[in-house]
Amino acid sequence: MTRYRDLGLTVGTLPPGPMNAITDVDGVSVGMTTLGWGEGPLVVGQGPVRTGVTVIVPHRGIADHPVFAGCHRLNGNGEMTGLDWVRESGQLTTPIGITNTHSVGTVRDALVAQEVSRRDDATSYWSLPVVAETYDGALNDINGFHVRPEHVSSALASAEDGPVPEGNVGGGTGMICHEFKGGTGTASRMTGGWRVGALVQANHGRRERLTVDGVPVGRELGRNVIPSPWDQEEALRKAGSGSIIVILATDAPLLPHQLERVAQRGALGIARAGGGGEHSSGDFILAFSTANAGKLASYKLEEAPNAFDVTMLPDGAITDVFWAAIEATEEAILNALVAAETTVGRDGITATAIPHEAVIEVMTRYGRGPQV
Repeated sequence: MTRYRDLGLTVGTLPPGPMNAITDVDGVSVGMTTLGWGEGPLVVGQGPVRTGVTVIVPHRGIADHPVFAGCHRLNGNGEMTGLDWVRESGQLTTPIGITNTHSVGTVRDALVAQEVSRRDDATSYWSLPVVAETYDGALNDINGFHVRPEHVSSALASAEDGPVPEGNVGGGTGMICHEFKGGTGTASRMTGGWRVGALVQANHGRRERLTVDGVPVGRELGRNVIPSPWDQEEALRKAGSGSIIVILATDAPLLPHQLERVAQRGALGIARAGGGGEHSSGDFILAFSTANAGKLASYKLEEAPNAFDVTMLPDGAITDVFWAAIEATEEAILNALVAAETTVGRDGITATAIPHEAVIEVMTRYGRGPQV
């Protein structure tokens, strides 16, 4: 797997974490199930299949020890379930699932069932999982409903806190970004002793607006240079620019209103790479902090709750965390693009990977080339 920095390129000013991934935030783990088979004409229910599911686990005890969270909607032509409870309570109480548009319900139900199966108090347990989507119907038999509960269970079981696969993996398997092959990407930043990590499912953007470290790479590598999958079917040309999901994690001690502000800055990271939250795009950002996780244990209604202290970063010290969220989101999108591989989907529709050497050539020509 090739990542953006493997090309000798950098972006932003803050240093990345050790793995340059959302899992640089201690306790966060990521698991995926990737589904891919078949070729040729679309046969609904059979394939070709280019899809999957990604699961982000804030920490292993999330159901009993929630984390503070906040969210932001850049454009709402999409779905992220459970956000009303996040807004109301300021807390995230479940793992986060990301998949294709027509599999949200399956993933949501599977996350509930997974938790019910392990609990002794399942008769009184309730859950409102956070599950997000982007549309992969250009490459995938999306109406074949190929994501199953067992695929969610597998993703959860495989969740690890190490390096995160990128590109054509998990929920990002069938995604298109700036009219190149897109998918899953991650990155992180360190600032003031804190870590901020981003994971994106990038399925958004127009070719001519793709910007890499301020360079108009999309204009330089236009459709006359690299074909666009949109050119292969009228429905795709009408579909617009697609969607992006951004999950931001941090160990900075932030309260829900602060995390909502951090989530807003994820939208600036999208914009720096050329995304604009267009009319047909579903762009949702969720930010959570692991800092107070051990203190937010749920209690039974018949028991008297005890007051407890939580920690928070002063608002005046939050600007660098904002920048970390912006830069991590931007680089996560670039990692999704660079790691992705050319994919032929249903009906022969092809999403071409962004050509690495061409990117380096353009960046060099604009004075942003590899540092020797």
